[in-house]
Amino acid sequence: MAEAAPQPLALPSGLLELCALLGAPRDSLRGPEQVAQRKGVKSLSSLDPEVLSVFVPPFVSKEDGQTTGASCVLLSKPRRRSLRKKREKPKPEPWKGLPGGPREPDSEDISIPNGVDLLALPQLCFPGGVCVASEPKEDCVHFLVLTDVCGNRTYGVVAQYYRPLHDEHCFYNGKSHWEPCRLSAAGCFVPFAVCVVSRFPYYTALKDCLSCLLTHLKLCKDFEVDNHIRDFAAKLSLIPSPPPGPLHLVFNMKPLQIVFPSRADPDSLLIDLDLHLPLLRFRPERVLQILSCLLTEQRIVFFSSNWALLTLITECFMAYLHPLQWQHTFVPILSGQMLDFVMAPTSFLMGCHLDHFAEVSKEADGLILINIDNGSITYSSDDGIDVPDIPLLAAQTFMQRVQSLQLHHELDLAHLGSITDLNEGRACRRAWQQTLNRQIQQITLQLLVSIFREVKNHLNYEHRVFNSEEFLKTRAPGDQEFYKQVLETYMFHSFLKARLSRRLDAFAQMDLSTQSEEDRINGMLLSPRRPTIEKMASRKASASHATHRRMVVSMPNLQDIVPPELPPRNSSLRKVDTGDCRSSSTVLNVSPMTTYTFKLPEIHFPLVGQCVQAYYCDCVSLLSKAMSFLAPESSVLLARYFYLRGLVHLMQGQLLGALLDFQSLYKTDVRIFPADLVKRTVDSMSAPERAQAEQTPELRRLISEVMDKAGEAPKADDRVKNFELPKKHMQLDDFVKRVQESGIVKDIGTIRRLFEALTVGHQKQIDPETFRDFYTCWKETEAEAQEVVLPPSVMEHLDKNECVYKLSSSVKTNRGVGKIAMTQKRLFLLTEGRPGYVEISTFRNIEEVRSTTVAFLVLRIPTLKIKMVSKKEVFEANLKTECDLWHLMVKEMWAGKKLADDHKDPQYVQQALTHVLLMDAVVGTLQSPGAIYAASKLSYFDKMKNEMPMAVPKTTAETLKHKINPSAGEIFPQAVDVLLYTPGHLDPAEKVEDARPKLWCALNEGKVTVFDASSWTIYQHCFKVGTSKLNCMVMAEQNQVWVGSEDSVIYIINIHSMSCNKQLTDHRSSVTDLVVQDTAEAPREVYSCSVDGTVLAWNVSTLRVTSRFQLPSGGLSSIRLHNGRLWCCTGNSIVVVSVNGFPRQELKIDENLGGISTSFLGFQLMPEQEQLWAACAGYDDIYIWSLKDLAASPERVPLQDCSEINCMIRVKKQIWVGGTGLSQGKSKGKIYVIDVERRTVEKELVAHTDTVKTLCSAEDRYVLSGSGREEGKIAIWKVE
Repeated sequence: MAEAAPQPLALPSGLLELCALLGAPRDSLRGPEQVAQRKGVKSLSSLDPEVLSVFVPPFVSKEDGQTTGASCVLLSKPRRRSLRKKREKPKPEPWKGLPGGPREPDSEDISIPNGVDLLALPQLCFPGGVCVASEPKEDCVHFLVLTDVCGNRTYGVVAQYYRPLHDEHCFYNGKSHWEPCRLSAAGCFVPFAVCVVSRFPYYTALKDCLSCLLTHLKLCKDFEVDNHIRDFAAKLSLIPSPPPGPLHLVFNMKPLQIVFPSRADPDSLLIDLDLHLPLLRFRPERVLQILSCLLTEQRIVFFSSNWALLTLITECFMAYLHPLQWQHTFVPILSGQMLDFVMAPTSFLMGCHLDHFAEVSKEADGLILINIDNGSITYSSDDGIDVPDIPLLAAQTFMQRVQSLQLHHELDLAHLGSITDLNEGRACRRAWQQTLNRQIQQITLQLLVSIFREVKNHLNYEHRVFNSEEFLKTRAPGDQEFYKQVLETYMFHSFLKARLSRRLDAFAQMDLSTQSEEDRINGMLLSPRRPTIEKMASRKASASHATHRRMVVSMPNLQDIVPPELPPRNSSLRKVDTGDCRSSSTVLNVSPMTTYTFKLPEIHFPLVGQCVQAYYCDCVSLLSKAMSFLAPESSVLLARYFYLRGLVHLMQGQLLGALLDFQSLYKTDVRIFPADLVKRTVDSMSAPERAQAEQTPELRRLISEVMDKAGEAPKADDRVKNFELPKKHMQLDDFVKRVQESGIVKDIGTIRRLFEALTVGHQKQIDPETFRDFYTCWKETEAEAQEVVLPPSVMEHLDKNECVYKLSSSVKTNRGVGKIAMTQKRLFLLTEGRPGYVEISTFRNIEEVRSTTVAFLVLRIPTLKIKMVSKKEVFEANLKTECDLWHLMVKEMWAGKKLADDHKDPQYVQQALTHVLLMDAVVGTLQSPGAIYAASKLSYFDKMKNEMPMAVPKTTAETLKHKINPSAGEIFPQAVDVLLYTPGHLDPAEKVEDARPKLWCALNEGKVTVFDASSWTIYQHCFKVGTSKLNCMVMAEQNQVWVGSEDSVIYIINIHSMSCNKQLTDHRSSVTDLVVQDTAEAPREVYSCSVDGTVLAWNVSTLRVTSRFQLPSGGLSSIRLHNGRLWCCTGNSIVVVSVNGFPRQELKIDENLGGISTSFLGFQLMPEQEQLWAACAGYDDIYIWSLKDLAASPERVPLQDCSEINCMIRVKKQIWVGGTGLSQGKSKGKIYVIDVERRTVEKELVAHTDTVKTLCSAEDRYVLSGSGREEGKIAIWKVE
């Protein structure tokens, strides 16, 4: 046993917080009403119940190891938070409420958990009062939810049962009292209740436990009742709560095996009830009405004649709302004495017995009254309450999906034989229920996503702004009232906080997993939103949509765009079958969830210290045994065993053993790591214990992590601002912020050009009126574009992803009269009369654009002329006053398309679209002679084309296939620090739509963005692994990506869940490189190195260090594995060592390069040629050594115009070198492709405006390059 700690550790409680026995006070059982009842009077008044006994853990004293007791409490006692446990024998004095004695009681204080009010508990345990019965009644169970002043909830399960009132031995406080009684008690049955209170909503499990207890209580004598209840409570107090995940706990409570399920993950709810109960009582449309009442935070009262259903049904609706949370009063059971609670003026959710329906309906106004028994919803006032309907499309989908559910277990069992084993039958029913629960959770979550998916389009994350007014404008007229009410609720405000914090909760995951391919593409390109031709066609096909739904999409966001066209298919790395992408079928397919059980050992009585310690030892033994049988890849289960064994070690007082288990847990699954408990454990350790713990390096690191993070955790920013137009004049910085908040533009460079345009000829500040006019003009233009309706004959000429961004007024052209339409790809004429399509030109095909005038009688009419490459005829349009604006816009789009084609980067088109629409808004805002000149400040690409007509080098144009931007939607570009390509279709556990090749991009401050490499669309937008710069990434096995960070941690990302739950913390300084042992043998190993010279070998399956060594020189920047030896680059030398760290060779830079003062930047091994290629700091040469003789002088391959080398990789028989060099007289990111055999530079590739920071190969077919923070883009190159 550990030495006494200076600060006693508050041990985590088990399932039990409190167990109480409740019933009628003894005096009331001797009153005249009972006498009358025994003489045949049938009517009985309800008695007032009270707490008879209370049992609170711990049940074994640490000092003496003896079992502690519990005693009764009367409601006449004053309020207090603790009780006195009295051990003296009561004096058998008749008719007294409390037994008394001549001596002072031997007593001790016991603490009642917060949230449990012992004065209110009797009313909740007997909500209908205590009624003595003339015949035995069936046992019944109901459920409680108790809330303390801080809003923390505890949960109660109450079992009521009846015992006969005997003549001579009357039960009271668990004691035997002989009392003379002249009246016979035959036919008199008294109700008692056992209430179990827990911090966890184990409704089904605790109901089963109490059912087992009642079988014993019915057979025992009166004076044995307390002992049975105390033993029962002691058992529950020793059962730990299972950690989140697939491991459930099983306990034998004779005759039943009780299962305590865990929550699926740390952010999900613990579900231990039947979620389909509301669907059995209410039709789907009624369920939607109730959800609308909850989402709009009405005053709601549920009614039922069944007390149990009140809590179960309301808790089901709470689960339906997850991850949204009901923020108001929640009292699912009101006793008759608590009915005045429904007069509260604020929102609440309460439950009453059906007998009180008329009274509540009459006395209180403005209530939603929901009758569970007949499935009806009524209102308590004559005027009714305006509860809006759930949005139509979401509601229809919900009802279809609910109707597809199989709600009756009997139908599944009809073809099966009868199950003869009780526990087997219960297990079968439980498995069916868990599957059904998951289906219902998926359906309700999809409902919430359907309702609130588009909220994200109206958020500005940087400034935490929500544009509620513009969001409401995008809602269908019939849905407006619903959203108006919801937007004012506390629940929605909390939802907004989570969205603005980018919390990856259940809502965000469902939103991501149900995104369309178009939405994925929208996440990576930059232009304002418009309806695509595909959406236009679907909207036209739906008559109800056309008549009832007016979409006025507002608050454009540069992160959410529609691309001009999909990237060419030949830029994909692998063809993937996406034919069955996101089916709209109403039948919901929920993947089966594998669960496991761990059976807790038996608890032996009497419950003294030795028995408890034996129970803990049995737990540790069983957990250790289970861990020894686990397969190496079962890390999810292993983490749960570490968690449980750590808890048990704490209960045993073995703090060091607990910390070792928690340290292993931290490495295996950090999501369930109990950081606060570990900190309290460390705080409670004595100085010798702390010193002993810190002798273990792993524990020393864990203690440092936990103690340091506890003090430095900053309070998260949870503000939510609603967008408002400015009321003061704005300088440039304030204007940038305001435009970003509005969602019109995020890019600071574009906003600065807009500022210049709006302040031409004026003082460099913008007044509120100008901003308001500009904002209004932008929104009106947006609304007009949304309402463009194209006939089918026109739409068939356009690509499905094209959008109409601008329409002219009706003009005369040399090809007819009509409106000129601009998409991201072309110009066309929408002819009048019979609406038709006349192609003008694609932007790629334009050769010249001129603005001129044409004589008409005595007038000169401004005319736009467009000359095409492939046509001799020049298109002319008499645009009159619009001519100059269209001239600017067409030239900008033409320039943007040329840049996009030259640089293989579709974002140039999207940026050009933004410039064009801003020009239009500027002209509409200023409405002055100088408006066109002001708008020309936004002709950024046109000026770039005219002022810097630099052609992309031919070699670059031929090799470059595509460019993507991992910083899309950010205010500033971010440097691409590391790239990793992982092939698809490797793991059969992966879902088909997810089994695609992926590109992993490490950005600054631990951000990782993942692209689908089959289409170059965003797969996962920016999740965090730590907060420091990431240095290296490697795919350790088919479902793991390992990431080395500057903060010395190796983060392990699960490819399936896109989550980082594991961390390896054995390094003490920055992790600089990772390399996987390329072998078919299992288990695989990964070697990691850190800048201090440490090299660790890891077993991928167990995540344990198998060997370690230290290079004395330090400065270790990279490692390679070749012929069973590690080649380590330490800056001044390249050291060859065995995998155990024994030095074999060394290449010293000063000895081989004639004393030149430099250091190795990186190297590559060419095994076939037996060569080592290296780059040195400050030199524009690549040095080549023969592996046969490292002492010989190296060959040199000069890199022309190279000023810096950052990275190099081997691809086939080529070396690709990335860095900075001169191109056309300017410093740019440059890639040199060197032929290994000829040792000459084959290609010089220039596609980045900033330095090339990282390179990676994709199956030796493509090379991907990432640039510095000035550009922050990724180029995709074809390997020849």
